[in-house]
Amino acid sequence: MNAEFLAVIEFWEREKGIKKEVLIAAVEEALLSAAKKAVGPARELRCVIDPKGGDIRAFAKLIVAERVESKHDQISLFDARRINDEAQVGEEVEVEVTPANFGRIASQNAKQALMQHIRRAEKELIYAEFKDRSGDIVSGTVRRFERSDVTVDLGKFEAILPNRERVPTEEYQIGERIRCYVKAVENGMHGPEIILSRADPKFVIKLFQLEVSEINDGTIEVKGIAREPGFRTKLAVHSRDDKVDPVGACVGLRGQRVKNIVRELNNEKVDIIKWDPNIKNYVSNALNPAKLKSFVVDEIGHRVKVLVSEDQLSLAIGKRGQNARLTSKLTGWHVDIEPEPTLTLGFEEKVAQAVDAVAAIPGIPREQADLLVHHGLKSLEDLSEVEAEDLADIPELAEHAASIIQAVQSEVSKRAQGGTDTSPL
Repeated sequence: MNAEFLAVIEFWEREKGIKKEVLIAAVEEALLSAAKKAVGPARELRCVIDPKGGDIRAFAKLIVAERVESKHDQISLFDARRINDEAQVGEEVEVEVTPANFGRIASQNAKQALMQHIRRAEKELIYAEFKDRSGDIVSGTVRRFERSDVTVDLGKFEAILPNRERVPTEEYQIGERIRCYVKAVENGMHGPEIILSRADPKFVIKLFQLEVSEINDGTIEVKGIAREPGFRTKLAVHSRDDKVDPVGACVGLRGQRVKNIVRELNNEKVDIIKWDPNIKNYVSNALNPAKLKSFVVDEIGHRVKVLVSEDQLSLAIGKRGQNARLTSKLTGWHVDIEPEPTLTLGFEEKVAQAVDAVAAIPGIPREQADLLVHHGLKSLEDLSEVEAEDLADIPELAEHAASIIQAVQSEVSKRAQGGTDTSPL
């Protein structure tokens, strides 16, 4: 072993904070395998590294015997007394058994063992420091790519941003600084690994906790979140203080709070929704600004059927069904959005409606209303434009022409005074 090897040990001692004695002890243990191959099956073999010069020496404990039958286990009394003047038969004597050129072979093994020990120590440090940091946000530099996984340099340690935890709309460059959510610290077969995420919904919640003091202190509670990373997030919030508006607090003055979060998410849309224990109100808030007509709630099946007008259907469902899909995830109920059925009236239904409308005019009986409609006078507006002479041409209504005209004029005047719409019925 030489000064170069000692310099390596001292470097790692400074860099990783592992004591020199610990590293040397680890290497000494690793050198035994090399020594056993070089020396043979010597009894109680051990290796020692000189901390000053770096030399490697091998020692074995041999039993003093008058007649040596096994050179690996025994030493003659003559040779033993050359080492220890007071050696006696049957006693143990430690003898140096370092073979020629052992230092070069052992040095290679020692360096390899040292690196393995350092890697193991690094992993233990990673686990010790990060085991309680799961759920935090950390900042790091993109260091390299391994297939689609990103290795992020956190300073002392490296972490992995797996492909499954990346946002599909984001591209990263080597040297770029990014913020990530510590999803897990896994102590697997190859040691501890720090798993990062930018796609996890909890990343958004953590950003809101850092940005919105009311969430951090518990005044506002996050009741639910649904996210399609890179595209849209819906966040449901509830205030424990009636004086605090949960949505307004999260949006911030002039929208500054939510703008900071949207900027961090690379312009991902964020909808902040007021949570409500009533599922109808909750769904309405989640689908806002779409105007909903009616609800059918299936408590057993945990389903909500929402009816909307035709012009509101695309707004409620959203692009590629995203709005409806996120609403279902957010509320935990299966939300079906359907257009409100439009009633298409046949000819007879339309005639019946017109007769009802004309008969609703005070002074016009239903029989007369039926005759008027069948002669093309289907509304108050139509009737207001005819004269008594026109009605006299209809045989069945000739004697009632004056009373009909009077009833029509009276109704028109009444509606005009009351501001009632006189458009066709």
